[in-house]
Amino acid sequence: MPHMSVPEQPSGSGARPGRLSGRVALVTGGASGIGAACAGRLAEEGAVVVVADLDENGAAGVAEEITKAGGAALPRRIDVTDPDSVARVVPEAAALPGGLRIAVNSAGINGRLAPLAELAPADFDAVTRVNLHGVFHAMRCQLPAMAVSGGVIVNIASIAAHSGFRGHAAYAAAKQGVLALTRTVAREYAGQGVRVLSVSPGLVDTPMAAALPPGAADGLLASVPLRRPAGPAEVAALVAFLVSDDASYLTGSDHVIDGGYLAK
Repeated sequence: MPHMSVPEQPSGSGARPGRLSGRVALVTGGASGIGAACAGRLAEEGAVVVVADLDENGAAGVAEEITKAGGAALPRRIDVTDPDSVARVVPEAAALPGGLRIAVNSAGINGRLAPLAELAPADFDAVTRVNLHGVFHAMRCQLPAMAVSGGVIVNIASIAAHSGFRGHAAYAAAKQGVLALTRTVAREYAGQGVRVLSVSPGLVDTPMAAALPPGAADGLLASVPLRRPAGPAEVAALVAFLVSDDASYLTGSDHVIDGGYLAK
């Protein structure tokens, strides 16, 4: 895949220190990419962040960076495909002072990219286990914890759920499932003070995007009106708004951040 560059961001992150003070946030897939950026941004705005990832060392590194910057974070190993693993981590987050008020379900994989007839059932299952079942397992534990005092869940979907991409059948199907779960759960739990939203990023300059096979993103960048990928920090800024009280009337909705790709 060609090198993707993100223009230098303006000085200052635009974060609002204290906006999320007194709240505990759990970020799955927090060791890198969008998840790591979300963990850092939420901590910058005052949340205590549980950085959860299958990559335990990566999660520890992100938590250490947050702590060095003056934030509060702790790492946890989580396997979102394993209900027992999720059921261990979520109660730990909920037991922290303030209780679990924010969850960002960002764990995801590309999986093998191939035309559908060439995709083995095991390849399809591997992607849906992480990208769809993982969100189900996470919300299944997060919702009861949040129903006590209210909270916000943001699920990371993708523009692949909105537009066809060759070779991405499993990924797109899983992300479309995330949209459906988000809408359904938002209606089910609104009465308990829980808001549930999704974010659909386009091309983002992350290790996951960089790991795409050569040619997998050919033509995509040229179709983005802003002519660049998003930086993870830009997605994190949107997530920080959605989980804040500034977005208190939003639930059940998907928020596309794609540089205008879908505006065609």
